[in-house]
Amino acid sequence: MVRACAWAIDAAIRAVLYIAISIVFAFLGGVGIAFILIGIFLIEWFYPVLFEVNSGATPGKQMMGIWVIHDNGTPVSWPSSLVRNLVRAADFLPVLYGFGLLTMLANKDFKRLGDLAAGTLVVYREQPLQRGELPDAAAEPPPAELTVDDQRSLLEFAERSNLLSRDRGIELADILAKLTGKTGQQAVKTLYAYANWLSGRR
Repeated sequence: MVRACAWAIDAAIRAVLYIAISIVFAFLGGVGIAFILIGIFLIEWFYPVLFEVNSGATPGKQMMGIWVIHDNGTPVSWPSSLVRNLVRAADFLPVLYGFGLLTMLANKDFKRLGDLAAGTLVVYREQPLQRGELPDAAAEPPPAELTVDDQRSLLEFAERSNLLSRDRGIELADILAKLTGKTGQQAVKTLYAYANWLSGRR
């Protein structure tokens, strides 16, 4: 369903491009018709290739959060993208991507004929990890050497500050009273200062 929606979006974009080309060259008579046919051919076959090679996905796929890669996880190349899109003619048979749909349903990776021929795979694009903002606090180095896990935990505590209630923050900070030498809200602020120092703020 996701791929069908992506295809529909791209089809709508191509339709707009076809109309624009037709309007531009409609007044040139036979020469204009030739340009229109050439333009339609180039858009139909090379629109997906251009986007897949340069950004991994057509605008429709980007909007649906999917992209095209090789089976080994590397970015799709020109030859592979050309093959997978040229084989779309076979995928479309007998009508409305009938063979392509049957092929996708018949294999565990949901590959259509073009993907099988080109050695490509359509996958969901991972969203970049959004890190929380550190609280505004003067940076202060921890009084003792911290392990990597301890540093990570300290940074995560500070990044989640806006998600924690005041009491919960104090409860967690009090666990590290031996490190900070403080309790309550003062311990929380001190941990924020350590986190800022660890993040590179000086």
